[in-house]
Amino acid sequence: MSPERRRVFPLVPRRRFAGAPFGARRSPRRGSGDEVAGFRPYHAGDHIADIDWKASARLSAARGVDEFIVREFFAEESVRVMLLCDLRPGLALYEPGLPWLDKAEVVRTAAGLIAASATAAGAELAYLDVARGAFWLPFGEQRERKIVRRLRDVRFGAPPNGLELALFLLGARAVELTLGSFVFVVSDFLPPLSSAAWHRLREPRWDVVPVVVQDPVWEQSFPDVGGVVVPFADPATGRPAPTRLTRRAAQTRRTQNEARLKRLLDRFRRLGLDPVLLSSADTSAVENAFGGWARRRRLRLRRSA
Repeated sequence: MSPERRRVFPLVPRRRFAGAPFGARRSPRRGSGDEVAGFRPYHAGDHIADIDWKASARLSAARGVDEFIVREFFAEESVRVMLLCDLRPGLALYEPGLPWLDKAEVVRTAAGLIAASATAAGAELAYLDVARGAFWLPFGEQRERKIVRRLRDVRFGAPPNGLELALFLLGARAVELTLGSFVFVVSDFLPPLSSAAWHRLREPRWDVVPVVVQDPVWEQSFPDVGGVVVPFADPATGRPAPTRLTRRAAQTRRTQNEARLKRLLDRFRRLGLDPVLLSSADTSAVENAFGGWARRRRLRLRRSA
C-alpha cells in the first residue's frame, strides 16, 4: 500500500505539556517561529520583516538618530518520532495463505502507518533495527519512503535478543530524543525481556508505545488441536516440525498463552505505557487499532483537563 493512501492517526501525547499546544511546542532557542521571545538592536543581515517599526520609531525619536529594533522569536520544535522494529526470524515464519498470522506483513503495515502519521503531523522521524547489524536512519524529513523500502527489502535476521539489543542502542542515542518524543516499538514481545530492557522501556522523557504483533489463534490463545498433527515451524530455520498434541496439552498451551498475553499487557500498563495490540495483517484492522489507541488517549486527556 502506498504511503499516500494510508489513513493516518493523530499523535496524541500520553500527558499534557505546559505552555504551547502539543505539536507546536516552542524551544528555548531563538530561531524562526511565531512567538516573540524579545527585542534587540538591528544587525547587518537581519531580515527586514523582523523589524518592529513602531518600537524603532519611538527609540529613534528619543535618541535623535535612526535606530532599528528587531523582534526575536522562539524556534518551533516539532515532535520527534522514533520507530524501532524487531526483525527476528520468528516474525517472518509464515506467509499469506497459511493458518498463521503473517507477522512480517503486520510489521510492514504498522511501520508504514506510523511513518505516514509522523509525516502528516510534521514530525521528525528516525528508524532503528538490528536485522543483520545495526541499521540507523537518523532524525530528519523524507524518512517515510526509506522506512517502507527498508522493511520491504530487509531480511528478518536479528538475533534472539534483537529487541533488547535495539533498546540498548536506542539508549545510547537518548540525547536525540527530546522530552515527549514518541518511541514506537514494534515486536511480538514473546522472548522474555530482561530487567534492564524493561527499565529502558519506561524511560521517563520518552512516550513509549509498544506495538504488540501476535497471532490471535496460536499465540494469544491456542486452538483445540488435540490428536491433530500440526506442522509448527522452527523460528531459527523456518523448517516445519510435525507435532501431535493431546487435548490436555492443547488446553494447557491455551491457558499459558492467554496468561502470558495478560501479564505482558498488564506490565505495560503498570509502567504507564499504552500498548497497541495487532492481531491481523489487514490494513483496515491495523488502522483501526491505532485509531482506537489515539481515541483512548484523547479521552484520558479530556478527563485530566
